[in-house]
Parts: sequence; C-alpha cells; structure tokens
Amino acid sequence: MSQMEKETNQEETQATNVDQEISADNHKQAEQEKDPLAELQSKFDELNDKYLRLYSDFDNFRRRNAKERIDLLKSGGEDIFKLLLPILDDFERAMKNMHTANDVPSVKEGVDLIYHKMIKELGNKGLKTMETVGQPFDPDFHEALTQIPAPSANLKNKVIDEMEKGYFLNDKVIRFAKVVVGS
Repeated sequence: MSQMEKETNQEETQATNVDQEISADNHKQAEQEKDPLAELQSKFDELNDKYLRLYSDFDNFRRRNAKERIDLLKSGGEDIFKLLLPILDDFERAMKNMHTANDVPSVKEGVDLIYHKMIKELGNKGLKTMETVGQPFDPDFHEALTQIPAPSANLKNKVIDEMEKGYFLNDKVIRFAKVVVGS
C-alpha cells in the first residue's frame, strides 16, 4: 500500500467516523425530541386518569345525593307524624267516651288536656303562635281581611281581632295571621 492509499484509507475512515458521529448525534437529538413527547404523553395520560376518577367520584356523589334527597322527601314528615300519633289516639278515646259520657265538663276538660298536649309537643318542635291582637299591623306577619273603624284612637293601624292564628316555625312565618285592622 502506498502512502496515498494509506492517506485515502485514513481519510475514508475519518469520514466514516465523522459520519457515524453525526449519525449518532442525529439519533441522540431524535431521542431527545421523542423523550419530551413521550414525557408529555405520560403526563397527559396521568392527568386524564385523574380527571376520569374525579368525574366518576362526582357522578357517584351526585347520584347518592339525589337518592338521599328523594328519601328525605318521602320520610321528611315522619317525626311529626310520630309525634301526633299519641295525640290522635287520645282524640279517638275522647270521641269514644263522648258518646257515653254523662258528665260534660269532664269531657271538655279531657279535650282541653289533649289540645294543650298537642300545643306543647308542637312547641317542642319549634312551632310558635303569633301574638296579634293589639299589635301594630305588619304585612310581614299579618294578612288583613278587612278594616273597621277603630273603637279608640290608640287602636288605629293595630290589629283589633284575629280571625285565624298565625304561626312561626323556628322564627320563620309558616302561616300569616288573618286579622281585622282598625282604621
């Protein structure tokens, strides 16, 4: 081998090495370009999985909440009915005894006792009656059925008579008092 052939061979080897280095560098760049894409894909998959789990949890919560709301509506007045059943029993016994009783005052006293028992039990559940007679007329609590001339000057724009009682349930008006107002 001549010197020239050796040099050409050496140059070719160097050129091949350079080509291999360039090819390796290109391959590394391609891998680096793929790594961010793969990293982004894995991050996307992770976030998508979290989203699907959260959506599923929320859907389960919504279904459970709707079921509880339906159950509450179905049995919402159950405690009031349980409270009123013994009073209903008392009324039935009183009606049964009314037909055979000869002592009217004792029957009246029995009905009064049942009434007071009912008012007490409902009061324990938060029911309160409105005090209206003699109070200034307030459209937030009273419903004026009619106006009549006030018997005295101090009863003008005040409630003179109550036609139907008003009630509060835990400080919220559940029935307005129907009243007669002095003018």
